Amino acid sequence: MASPIAAVADTDAARIDDRPACWGAVYAMALCSFVLIASEFMPVSLLSPIAHTLNLTEGKAGQAISISGLFAVITSLSLSSVLGKTDRRIVLLVLTSLLVVSGAIVAFAPTYLVFMAGRALLGIAIGGFWSMSAAIAMRLVPSHAVPKALAVISGGNALATVLAAPLGSFVGSLIGWRGAFFCVVPVAVAAVIWQALTLPPLPVAERQSARGMFALLRRPPVVFGLLTVAMLFVGQFALFTYLRPFLEQVTHVSPAMLSIMLLILGVSGFIGTVLIGRVLNGGLFLTLAVLPALMAATAAALTVLGTSVVAVGILLAVWGFAGTSAPVAWWTWLARTVPDEAEAGGGLMVAIVQLAITLGATMGGIVFDAAGPRAEFLASAGLLAIAALAAVAIGRADRRPAAPAQAVAA
Repeated sequence: MASPIAAVADTDAARIDDRPACWGAVYAMALCSFVLIASEFMPVSLLSPIAHTLNLTEGKAGQAISISGLFAVITSLSLSSVLGKTDRRIVLLVLTSLLVVSGAIVAFAPTYLVFMAGRALLGIAIGGFWSMSAAIAMRLVPSHAVPKALAVISGGNALATVLAAPLGSFVGSLIGWRGAFFCVVPVAVAAVIWQALTLPPLPVAERQSARGMFALLRRPPVVFGLLTVAMLFVGQFALFTYLRPFLEQVTHVSPAMLSIMLLILGVSGFIGTVLIGRVLNGGLFLTLAVLPALMAATAAALTVLGTSVVAVGILLAVWGFAGTSAPVAWWTWLARTVPDEAEAGGGLMVAIVQLAITLGATMGGIVFDAAGPRAEFLASAGLLAIAALAAVAIGRADRRPAAPAQAVAA
């Protein structure tokens, strides 16, 4: 999933006084973000063997992403209020420890219920970490170094996006899906230890509230934009969650070729995040519309050309480029639309994105089991086309020049 930390960098950086930099803690958080994203989307590359081992359909196995997204939504909306003034260092260590517990439960799960319980714990860690990551990072370094710190933490996210799916598929083919999930556990342990050694105390002076987040829902432009974001992510993850079964059942790729396909997807996505910032200054709203339209066309093309390995490889490169770039464009829109309340908007965006991921995986699983992979991909294309049309409407309603995108391009 894309993180909100870059979108709030410029707005909140000035709020912190100069202080000694805790770069070790920043890099420890980057490792934690890597483990979070890798754990969240690893089922995508291991869906078929999970379904086979636990006697499930691919659709039911795909709910592993739905359940983590659901608990991430609940956590991101409620954690600050529940925790009150609890030292955020302790909270972050507990959340990272949940990654260790979750990975172990999933790796050794004897039943589907236990498997889903482990994924629910992961969702709590995801929602909690991302809802606090920006505020914590801004307390770890001097104000002039905040953009660099946020970029470092984003780097863990980007690296996981590139490596998680292909490595999960490759390792799973060697030692099984349980072994692939367990490989995350020692990395999570390292993240816990590193953060424990480097994070300073992070007390909270005032009790946090979610009221500012929900106040944004009274603004029609914000609501319409968030609904468009939701449609984008529902359509994206309706396809992405079930990509492996499609490649196996329609394209008939070998395990080695499957890893290559997923690597193509990840690398093109990484390239997209590097290049997208160059076009956002002069064409934000055009970008918001073009990217989901490109994804919709790619999803439809996969249903027609899905039997060709070469064509699928090219189409996945396009999908990865557009799918990873689109969230960066929407974080830019958010920073421009609510510049004075970007942190509250970022928290709300996390909840919307996670809810959309949950709905996409759930609805996609239902359609996949009922009508097969081609019908499911066409449904994804329809949702993405709606997101593109909605983005066009947003652009027509707001003709003001887009805000600078430097803070979110990282």
